Amino acid sequence: MKEFGGKIAVVTGGGTGMGRELVCQLVEEGADVAMCDVSDDNMQETKALAQAKGEGRVLSFVCDVSDESAVQDFQRYVAKEFDTDHINILFNNAGIAGGGAFVNMVRTEWDRCFDVCFYGVFYGCNAFMPMLLASDEGYIVNTSSVNGFWASVGPDVSHTAYSAAKFAVKGFTEALITDLRLNAPHVKCSVVMPGHIGTSIALNTSQVHGKGGAMDMSSEEVAFMRSRYSEAGLPVDNLPDDDIRKMVLQVQEDFRDKAPTSASQAAKIILDGVREERWRILVGDDAYVLDEIVREAPEEAYEPSLGEKMRERGHFKLINRDLTEEK
Repeated sequence: MKEFGGKIAVVTGGGTGMGRELVCQLVEEGADVAMCDVSDDNMQETKALAQAKGEGRVLSFVCDVSDESAVQDFQRYVAKEFDTDHINILFNNAGIAGGGAFVNMVRTEWDRCFDVCFYGVFYGCNAFMPMLLASDEGYIVNTSSVNGFWASVGPDVSHTAYSAAKFAVKGFTEALITDLRLNAPHVKCSVVMPGHIGTSIALNTSQVHGKGGAMDMSSEEVAFMRSRYSEAGLPVDNLPDDDIRKMVLQVQEDFRDKAPTSASQAAKIILDGVREERWRILVGDDAYVLDEIVREAPEEAYEPSLGEKMRERGHFKLINRDLTEEK
């Protein structure tokens, strides 16, 4: 798909981060865009930013992508409001972090992560497939992660739920390549694997899981985070609870503010990848370096030495660092 002008695009998770930037850049290029998100306030901000950039129409619809009936309602809304039987591009971008370990899982958090990150993609594809089939040219863009090919964020943290969901997105999308070529050759697909992107996913995730922000953590949640920091070798045993809360908040803000790739840069990389019809879109220098290192020595992918190799090449600066340094 070489041009986006005159196309109809759908973006899930359009309220913040990469989703917001995709909406803005698509509208700037002349596309009409329908977005959904769980936050109407965030979408209204996105809409105002997008309409300042271009003349494309922008729709917003409050929708939790883990709810299949809500995604189907979103599809009907798009068809009605745009008065169309087709769309050209579907960006299944919505996602959350969390879920943690399998061995000592909190089942509700595990299910929530998988429902949003994988089933949100599946429901989006299923709901909008008839409209993609009705188009002259269709494209599906599913957001996985570097955790779709490397199931870790380092040796001291369990990252099982999120990684499993993102591996599922990657596998589903790769399987779609042949499926679409055989059954709908005018529809293409890409899997997006971002590295560390400057978004608010870390700040937003606890709220999507039904919790408050970092400063609202319960004493039990503080105790859990204290134990995790202690296991990682940080001197936190005697810190007040509020200091632990501030440390968590600092990590979340650093994830957004100190990322090597901005959300705007990420959106441009994704759109360029769609133009070039690349089925595999790595986003960020860290994603390319991680992919290279994992491929070079797959048996060492989950050894501490991988993190050392990444840091030697200028990446993973926010992983396993001493969080007390910035207090």
